[in-house]
Amino acid sequence: MRAPRLAALAGFAGLAGLALASHGALALSVTRGPWLQTATPSSVVVCWRTDVPVDGRVFVGTSQASLALTFSDSALATEHAVAVTGLAPRTRYFYAVGTATGPSASFVTPPPTGATGPLRIWVIGDSGTADANARAVRDAYLSYTGARGTDLWLMLGDNAYVAGTDAEYGAAVFTPFAGLLASAPLWPAFGNHDGGSASGSAGTGVYFDLFRLPKAAEAGGVASGSEAYYSFDAGNVHFVCLDAWDVSRQPGSPMLTWLAADLAATAQTWIVAYWHHPPYTKGTHDSDTETELVEMRQFVNPILEAAGVDLVLCGHSHVYERSFLLDGHYGNSATFTASMKKDGGTGDPALGGPYRKPAARTPHAGTVYVVAGTGGRAGTGRLNHPAMLRSLAELGSVVIDVNGGRLDARFLRADGAVRDSFAIVKSGTRFHALAPCRALDTRVSGGAIFAGETRSVVASGVCGIPASAAAVSANVTVTGSQGAGAVSIYPGDLVSPPLADAVSFRAGQTRASSAIVGLAGDGSGAFMVANGSTGQLDFVVDVSGWFE
Repeated sequence: MRAPRLAALAGFAGLAGLALASHGALALSVTRGPWLQTATPSSVVVCWRTDVPVDGRVFVGTSQASLALTFSDSALATEHAVAVTGLAPRTRYFYAVGTATGPSASFVTPPPTGATGPLRIWVIGDSGTADANARAVRDAYLSYTGARGTDLWLMLGDNAYVAGTDAEYGAAVFTPFAGLLASAPLWPAFGNHDGGSASGSAGTGVYFDLFRLPKAAEAGGVASGSEAYYSFDAGNVHFVCLDAWDVSRQPGSPMLTWLAADLAATAQTWIVAYWHHPPYTKGTHDSDTETELVEMRQFVNPILEAAGVDLVLCGHSHVYERSFLLDGHYGNSATFTASMKKDGGTGDPALGGPYRKPAARTPHAGTVYVVAGTGGRAGTGRLNHPAMLRSLAELGSVVIDVNGGRLDARFLRADGAVRDSFAIVKSGTRFHALAPCRALDTRVSGGAIFAGETRSVVASGVCGIPASAAAVSANVTVTGSQGAGAVSIYPGDLVSPPLADAVSFRAGQTRASSAIVGLAGDGSGAFMVANGSTGQLDFVVDVSGWFE
């Protein structure tokens, strides 16, 4: 296993192939990266590869024109991993490696642990095909999220086919996802194909050479002692990543002992667990018969459900499947009964309403299980597991938005269509549904929003929304745009990260998006709209409810 050399640093930017300033007689190029790892509200690890051994130099600043902070690692190497420290939460930083005058990338640091502001998570499984399918899934997400961007992203394993070699990781991960890797931290899981060139039990091989993951609780949680399974915090979410492939899944094993301790220690509002082999599926794999799947269901699910885990994400089976809100199903599919549904509804806010759970983390209050193994290929199967509400043989990925006491998830097909939606609302954040109501239409009042203009929108007192409302559930539409670009929507009364949502468009195009938008806490009920396009446009807000 590589010995990580982590120097307290500040930032990196540039693309693979970027020629940097020469060090002595050496002509230096970045041949891979940068990519961001182990992000916390005050730090991030920046990784990159150079064509010749050199010391690591990184420059960072809050302005692209002034990368004033410099840190370095004096060891000569081609594989670089430098810890950027002393950062402020929810702040955009620009960074560059090798030369402070070179091209720079940027990232936004995570919110403080426990903070309830909006968080967007992108989830892809089995995306390692390095082909047009994987690119279509990527492009659909980038078009969907637009200027809203990505706070963090998860890979659910089988990240690089066929055997997880360094070259395959280059083709399947570092080339197609270069821009996202440089701007948002990646938190991967270990799949069986990744295991072709690495060992989870030993912590050695290509996967562990490439990724710097928090085995010592560097990003929250309890130290696991292994990069094959680990945990971290982002905002008010606790994430747990497991290895379902080549470490023991038996009761009393190191991973399961650590898992129980880690879940008992967290005080976060939400818990999301993810790994490769799903406990429930009837797609290209069968959870009734395959050892890894059976053992994760029998031995891991009871620990998760007793700890009040909210959402489980897996890949491996090349389909999309999504369960009801479940508890207590640990046998094969023939043993599933209706009593194991904590809520037999759809969970879709537009089709019966979201699932609801107690505000306080409660054992056995219900978990939603998602199989999202179509990031690179879509297979088939019986698609008839009784625990699953939705079963689709379609390419796509999952987009998750967490805002305070509400979690929304959508399956985004590779053509950009949203094919499944569900939400979970913690009851301490009470949601008040409204009959569809138009809260704002600049064509009727206020006039078009000009290019570069920032406008405050007041929601309280409109559509029955009280001054005490903390947020609204809204559908926002951009129309009549005279230029291309994006409209950014910010919670409260400040134009600063994090975004609540962003809508990208071309000139003349009408585009819409749904969002949970936080309101200013001073009783004004305001949020901010910033027109980042090249022309004026009209903006419409339709509200379907509000949150206390």
